[in-house]
Amino acid sequence: MTVDAVIPALNEAASVGLVVRSLPPGLIRRVVVCDNGSTDGTVEAARAAGAIVVHEPRRGYGAACLRALETVAADPPDAVLFLDADLSDDPAEAAAVLAPIEAGRADLVIGSRALGGSEPGALTPQARFGNWLATQLLRRLYGVRWTDLGPFRAIRWDAYVSLRMQDPDFGWTVEMQVKAARAGLRGVEVPVRYRRRIGRSKISGTLSGSVRAGAKILGTIAADLLRHGPLRSLGTAP
Repeated sequence: MTVDAVIPALNEAASVGLVVRSLPPGLIRRVVVCDNGSTDGTVEAARAAGAIVVHEPRRGYGAACLRALETVAADPPDAVLFLDADLSDDPAEAAAVLAPIEAGRADLVIGSRALGGSEPGALTPQARFGNWLATQLLRRLYGVRWTDLGPFRAIRWDAYVSLRMQDPDFGWTVEMQVKAARAGLRGVEVPVRYRRRIGRSKISGTLSGSVRAGAKILGTIAADLLRHGPLRSLGTAP
């Protein structure tokens, strides 16, 4: 199975090279880092570690992922692995995240921090609550049992293409899970460890960032429900 890794990055010079170098040897065909407007040495650090670097001036997690995936599409792999550039995800667990796809058991795999545990302080209270609320809504309205919206994930390339991902911002992860539910994709979670990141989070590290991210995630679910309606009644959730 050929696998490409996508890493969105904004001012992660201290960690992005460590992330790229820590991916298991021989597992990843190529690593594409999308620089999302960094003003430090992120680009140089990523290139020195062996990554392909592309640029997306429009700020946003989803925008960076979409730009990186344009590069991947020129010679598509069998699957794409996503992870953050701040070393909060453990690249050594990439094989475990990819295993259900390689075994033919899944189209989409989410690395669950809720199942795997996190270091003290790695997940803020607002991030924990936001994950819990969003996954409860996914369970009750879409009938899918996720425990996390974690960024450490993998998806079959053909499944990714079928989802027609669009969100340029914080709604990227939940958009993928909502669309996967509607498409009937096979989803699996694997436990992953979550570590204290290097540097300060641009999202959960500030109150305003947490509020914006939470509003975007809930807004993405609400917009889908307004367009298509729920997949199941609230009264029939397992």
